Amino acid sequence: MPSAETLSVGELAERGGVAVSTLHFYEARGLLRSHRSAGNQRRYKREALRRLAVIRIAQRVGMPLEQIRDALAALPDERTPTAADWRRLSTAWRAELDARISQLQALRDQLTDCIGCGCLSLQRCRLRNPGDALAAQGAGPRRIIEPA
Repeated sequence: MPSAETLSVGELAERGGVAVSTLHFYEARGLLRSHRSAGNQRRYKREALRRLAVIRIAQRVGMPLEQIRDALAALPDERTPTAADWRRLSTAWRAELDARISQLQALRDQLTDCIGCGCLSLQRCRLRNPGDALAAQGAGPRRIIEPA
């Protein structure tokens, strides 16, 4: 009989609003942890609901799973994130999100300029890339891509 302190994979999926396969994926990536019942079924602590909410919100704002995993792993004893933890995590992610927003705005603005001229070729564009000078910086859209 399941414990009131644990959730089956189906219960966690339903309560968390994700597919069972998503939970398996998160577990394989080290974002969630389950233990096995006597019948070899996955069981999750109830606190996994909050972890799952943090994962989904972080993904929604564009954070890569690796960064989410690392942030959650930094919590003591892999405990459930508290409100203070969330403030710390979201503050740390804010700078990266701001940089992405700036990059997307620049992309939008440069894309509009390029399409506006009608040539659609940055390689030959005499205004944006005279003499294909950007080729020396590497492949791809050099004005848009952050240097590695």
